[in-house]
Amino acid sequence: MKVVTHSGTFHADDVFAFAILREALGAFDFVRTRDMAEIEAADLVFDVGGEYDVARGRYDHHMRDLPRRPDGTPYSSVGLIWRDFGRSALPRLTPGIDEDMLDSVWQDIDTNFVLAIDQADNGVATVGQTHLSLLVEAFNPAWDSEQSYDAAFLEAADFAKGILLRACCQAHAEARALSLVLTAARKSRDPRVIVLDGKLPWEKAVFEGQLHDLLFVIYPNEDSTAWYCRTIPPEPGSFGQRLALPESWRGLQDEEFSRAAGIEDGVFCHPSGFICGARSLESTILLAEKAICAGE
Repeated sequence: MKVVTHSGTFHADDVFAFAILREALGAFDFVRTRDMAEIEAADLVFDVGGEYDVARGRYDHHMRDLPRRPDGTPYSSVGLIWRDFGRSALPRLTPGIDEDMLDSVWQDIDTNFVLAIDQADNGVATVGQTHLSLLVEAFNPAWDSEQSYDAAFLEAADFAKGILLRACCQAHAEARALSLVLTAARKSRDPRVIVLDGKLPWEKAVFEGQLHDLLFVIYPNEDSTAWYCRTIPPEPGSFGQRLALPESWRGLQDEEFSRAAGIEDGVFCHPSGFICGARSLESTILLAEKAICAGE
């Protein structure tokens, strides 16, 4: 299989598109050129050629009638390649991913990673000095460098792959966390409290899973020597609480907190009333139940 993109200066969209294709397709002949004869003879062409035709494997986006996302945002080559080849790349980018999580992880990467490159490449979003697109473009050889553009492109692609691997790993972890939180919610005897077996990102699951009745999430600390009881914010990213912990607990620690809360092994309650903890799961569940009773 022969894959072609343009020669010369490269940008984040063509670099990441190539990195994705390497994972999706495995080995292929790769050429960077603007020679139309070579472009016409290729099996797949991206970011060059002036043609967008999925059936013919043509993925340019520099035409007047350029391909757009459903919301009207113009695609760059990475957006197009991720759309059509991302799911095939994910098993290698995220080893062990379950089939039922492919779409979730693909969507996460598209929305939170690929879209930003599309926007930057098409000039529809502000690009700061630390934007990923500029970091990739920094791999282009300086005017007095002896390195070839093709060699620099491959170096940039290795860099891009590393970033893509981490992004997919994070997206996969979030998808698994969402599944675990929703499973815990289904098993809970009280829809206002859920208990997790480990510390994991739960806020996204609360709102995407529409856990409207949930007030507290309970989970162990990193070394499992204590358990936390964390309040639920009213909306994503908020510092507020659906139900704050009792005023009489706030700012107290150890024995003083234990006496105020009516448990034997209390650890602390934060002064702002958004989190407290105890040394046993049983006591931490009791803290949540007491907080709910105090709030009724």
